[in-house]
Amino acid sequence: MQARHSWLLWWPVFLRNLLVWKKLAIPSLIGNIAEPLMWLVAFGYGMGALIGQVSLDGTKVPYLLFLASGSICMSAMNAATFEALYSAFSRMHVQKTWDGIMNAPIRLDDVLLAEMLWAAFKAVFTITAMLFVMLVLGISHSPKLVLCWPILLLVGITFSCIALIFNALAKGYDFFTYYFTLFLTPMTFLSGVFFPRDQLPHWVQVFSWYLPLTQAIELVRPLFMDQWPTHPGINLIILLSTAVISYLIALNLTRKRFQK
Repeated sequence: MQARHSWLLWWPVFLRNLLVWKKLAIPSLIGNIAEPLMWLVAFGYGMGALIGQVSLDGTKVPYLLFLASGSICMSAMNAATFEALYSAFSRMHVQKTWDGIMNAPIRLDDVLLAEMLWAAFKAVFTITAMLFVMLVLGISHSPKLVLCWPILLLVGITFSCIALIFNALAKGYDFFTYYFTLFLTPMTFLSGVFFPRDQLPHWVQVFSWYLPLTQAIELVRPLFMDQWPTHPGINLIILLSTAVISYLIALNLTRKRFQK
């Protein structure tokens, strides 16, 4: 009975977020895909015309394709992160929505699980719109792109779990600046979104290999090139391990916050 309780009661919280979000779905979609599409157009077509192709493991790849495969992973990361930080913090701390929900027979654990899955859903929604645009632009027509959805769902879950750690620690919105400045922004530049990682010093390459965004790109980029990832097992294990460990830390910190 306890297991049934845990696995069912996250759904009403998820559904509540969905019903609220439906009223702002179009502005939310535009906000989530506008920035990555601007990066794609400005760098992919602008700088791509100057660069032409980049060398990736001995293979020449059009820079636009290289950038597109990295930016869609970055978009999944950002969409999940923003939802699990700003929106979740508003519901938890500012609007006191979590307190209201827990007046019903729903536990804090259920609320946190729903928030994590909701943020991952927002990431999938965003990348679906981006993939559609990329297909229209003819950036890639690989049939293997269908595998991007489950991979990027896992990416959304991973980064929402990480973000919920900082959500549990935050006293205000300003706290999230540290997370973006000290973690997400450096990881974006070190993970191979804008240029191949082999251009970095060797010790930075070794360090950057273990970053979750690197694992996402290592899985997704070959699919855009109609190839299979080189080390899919290792990539998936690192992403899954990061997600599970981060979620357990976030759950522990959130419980302590609500016990005060």
